Amino acid sequence: MRNTMLGFVAVALAACQSPPPVPHHTALEPASEPATVPPQPVLDPGVVPPRSAIMDQSVTITPPAKGIPTKYAAFSGMWAGRLEGTYEAKVAVQTISPNGEVTVTFAWGNLGDNNPGEAAGVGKIIGRTLKLGRLPNGADVSLVMLSDDTLAGTYTLAGQTYTGMFIRQ
Repeated sequence: MRNTMLGFVAVALAACQSPPPVPHHTALEPASEPATVPPQPVLDPGVVPPRSAIMDQSVTITPPAKGIPTKYAAFSGMWAGRLEGTYEAKVAVQTISPNGEVTVTFAWGNLGDNNPGEAAGVGKIIGRTLKLGRLPNGADVSLVMLSDDTLAGTYTLAGQTYTGMFIRQ
């Protein structure tokens, strides 16, 4: 009888256990169409949650000079978004040259196993896409200008790819 009771208890305990979490991040190709990026919540710049993306206050934006094509100048400025709807990120497109080369600073909050940080980098605009050179932390970033003047971003680090929308701040 005692063994039967122990058997029932073991079955009952097993039934109460939750299944292990299923990882939801899979490697994706960079966003190329607006339909590949789900809608993201609008950020409130006055609210800074813990371990969020913080851009160094010394980062400055140099307005595009005369002669910079409009399609390049549209990328200039400070942008903020959420990757996968959860992970806060910011990008400052600081300078743009007439041939589409840019200097940027990219900041991220908690991003998977990656702690918050900031990295300076360079990149190039080709068509509607700003592709950054590999950042010092090993991340690859690309941003596609959409028709509504938002950016569809892709951030890849250590085999994990995160996507999200960025709005001008």
